[in-house]
Amino acid sequence: MSEAHLSDNIEAYEAMREELERDHTGLWVVVYERELIGIYTDFETAADAAVEKFGRGPYHIRQIGVSPPHLSSSMLHRVL
Repeated sequence: MSEAHLSDNIEAYEAMREELERDHTGLWVVVYERELIGIYTDFETAADAAVEKFGRGPYHIRQIGVSPPHLSSSMLHRVL
């Protein structure tokens, strides 16, 4: 499969959200190319794993059972 867009990874997370929330609420998840890569205890560990495996992404890191933050469009397009 070719590299997925961030929106594809978010869509994949939403498809598995119910099961993840039932079993892993509060933990962090990494989704890459529409696949669940791992579940982690904290953001830093999830981010480190994602960067180590996939570089700059796009991948989706999300705390399970928590609404995503609302970021301004300038934050969404900022290059770090």
